[in-house]
Amino acid sequence: MGLVSSAFAGKTYAVLGLARSGLATVEALVASGARVVAWDNRDEARAAVADKAELADPLEIDLAGFDGVVVSPGVPLNKHPIAMHAKLAGVPIIGDIELFALARPTLPAHRVVGITGTNGKSTTTALVHHIIEAAGIPTRMGGNIGLPILGQDPLPEGGVYVLELSSYQIDLTQSLDCDVAVLLNITPDHLDRYNGFEGYVASKARLFAMQSPNQVAVIATGDEPSRSIAGQPGARRVTVSAADIDPVVQTGWPSLQGPHNAQNAAIAISVAQALGIDDATIRSALRSFSSLPHRMQRVRELNGVLYVNDSKATNPASTAPALAAYPPIDGRPRLHWIVGGLAKIDNLDECAPWFDNVAAAYTIGEAGHMFADLLRPHMAVNDSEMLSAAVRRAARIAQPGDVVLLSPACASFDQFRDFEARGDAFVAAVAALEEGGVDG
Repeated sequence: MGLVSSAFAGKTYAVLGLARSGLATVEALVASGARVVAWDNRDEARAAVADKAELADPLEIDLAGFDGVVVSPGVPLNKHPIAMHAKLAGVPIIGDIELFALARPTLPAHRVVGITGTNGKSTTTALVHHIIEAAGIPTRMGGNIGLPILGQDPLPEGGVYVLELSSYQIDLTQSLDCDVAVLLNITPDHLDRYNGFEGYVASKARLFAMQSPNQVAVIATGDEPSRSIAGQPGARRVTVSAADIDPVVQTGWPSLQGPHNAQNAAIAISVAQALGIDDATIRSALRSFSSLPHRMQRVRELNGVLYVNDSKATNPASTAPALAAYPPIDGRPRLHWIVGGLAKIDNLDECAPWFDNVAAAYTIGEAGHMFADLLRPHMAVNDSEMLSAAVRRAARIAQPGDVVLLSPACASFDQFRDFEARGDAFVAAVAALEEGGVDG
């Protein structure tokens, strides 16, 4: 049924963008008794809501008297004309997370964990959700992961909502007071949407500015912008780092290897403790957690070689921890690194500290030739161009105990629809190795 709230009854909203979250927003608002005007440039998207909402482009109607314009996080507010149109009408531009925040007083008593950062959000969100489930507490996961939060039924009293929040979603939120707010890291990303890196940092900081003083902020302090936010006044600060995790203990968490996952685990442990979950439950959940698809996902072992899908690593900062997760054994580097795609920057400097872990690189996509030239002074390089060829060549060369890692450090849009499609192609290529062998 989705979320229904008396907070929206009798109000009027425009919804711009009818992808998954937009559709859930329309259904929740209509079911709650709101008047909804919806629009999407796609005919099939408009047809999906034609029996529920009025159809009109918000740019072409008078918005005076509307309670809000609900836009998709993908709408670039720094460029899209809806921002000025709504401002002139005196109507706030919001997202589905703000609607959830507005509905909270009408829902059964609950708590909210909001998780943001440049890298690691999805894994940490899923890990926190897994620990809460292991503790027997009712929980829902949403935001930038899983089902839209407005499309999920409300939790019973005592439940915990775990929300992954991108900077875009935070930009569209004004009143989300998280019981526990989390910051993983901040590195340059999405700068086309902000007035420089400072604007991007300010977007992340807003999640903590919305918190009440009696709430908890869990912040990893591995970078200067995060340390700065940790030092600001507000909710009670709990600071963590990867160094808080015993490397020997971490070996017992199969899906949480590498320094980045040590940080993710440290964050999740602190969140769980803030929620009152006991240490024994936390330890057990860390052992049983399974990695998400496309995020350090252990695909399979074949002929003694482990294949790992880290397609979600779309920039060098997110690839670097993946390289660090597999150090040499007896001095022999064992990583076969598939890298490339649509580059966000023209270097791999953030990965350089871990080049000694790499036995060979297999470059693909638009950035393949550039990366091949960058990497040849440091390691063997196979300029493979296509992902399937890279998998076959790595499988042919890899020895038992080695790891074939897809961690592209690039966006996927040169060859694939999205990072999921790229990861699925890697999984399919690995599956085909049994059928076709490793020649090619």
